[in-house]
Amino acid sequence: MQSELIEQLDAVATLLRSRTDLRPDVGIILGSGLGAFADSFTDATVIPYEEIPGFPTSSVPGHAGRLVIGRLGDAVVVAMQGRVHFYEGYSPAQVAFPARVLCRLGIKTLVVTNAAGGIRRDLAPGDLMRITDHINLGTMNPLHGPNDARLGPRFPDMSTAYDTTLGGLLDEVAAGLGADLRAGVYCFLSGPTYETPAEIRMLRVLGADAVGMSTVPEVIAAAHMGVPVVGISCITNFAAGIGDKPLSHEEVAQVAEQVKDRFTALLSAFLPAAARHRRG
Repeated sequence: MQSELIEQLDAVATLLRSRTDLRPDVGIILGSGLGAFADSFTDATVIPYEEIPGFPTSSVPGHAGRLVIGRLGDAVVVAMQGRVHFYEGYSPAQVAFPARVLCRLGIKTLVVTNAAGGIRRDLAPGDLMRITDHINLGTMNPLHGPNDARLGPRFPDMSTAYDTTLGGLLDEVAAGLGADLRAGVYCFLSGPTYETPAEIRMLRVLGADAVGMSTVPEVIAAAHMGVPVVGISCITNFAAGIGDKPLSHEEVAQVAEQVKDRFTALLSAFLPAAARHRRG
C-alpha cells in the first residue's frame, strides 16, 4: 500500500537523521565499480544497508552496500555505495526504494551513475557519457499499483526526467576540467544476460547509445517525487557484436577501476556546483 510506503520512508528518514547532524543537498547512486568515490567524503557517517529497515542489499560484486553521508567541499552529500537490480529478484518498487529514501531526506538533486555498454560506435570503454534521456525496455515500472498523491502524481511527466539545466552545468564543469564528456541516450534492459548482437542492432535503430541493467527505476521514482536528476554512464565495454571478445563483469570492473580518477575528479567538482546551483 502506498500509505505504508510513506510511513516506511518517513521512518527510515527519521532513523538516518538521528545518525548524523548533516542534512544532504545532493544524493548520488554509485554504480558497479564506482563506489570508492564516497570514501573521499569528510565528516562522514557510514551506515550499512543491513542497518536500514526495508533497504534491499546487493549480491553483485562491486556494490559495497553502504550509505555514506558526509561533506564534499561546501556540499553535503548522501551516497549509495552500490544498488540492487531487478535481476537479483527484487520487485520494481524494492529497486526504487533507496532512491525514494534519498528524495525523502530532502535532497535537491539526484545524481545516478552506472556502468554501461557502448552501442554508438564512438563510445569506447573508458568514456563517460552524460545521460540525456532513456528508453525503458526492462518491462518494469516502480509506480505500478495504487498511487499516493503525497509522493507524486498518478501520471508523472518524463519529458525532462534528466534536468537540462543541471546537465548543462555538468557539461560546463567537465569542460573546465578538460574532461571529455559525451552525451547520449541510455537504454534499460532487465538482465542478467548481456544482449545479443541482434538486440544491439535493434537498440541502435531505436536510438539508444548505451545499454545497461539499472538506473531507470530510480530515475522514475525521483521524477515521481519531483527531484531533478543528472545521469552519468561509465562506458565499460563495447556492446555485443561491436567488440571482438565475450562480455564479462570482470571487464566492467576493470574499466571502472581505470576511469576512477577521472570519474572522481568530475564528481568532486560537479556535486558542490550542483548544490550551490540548487541553493541559489
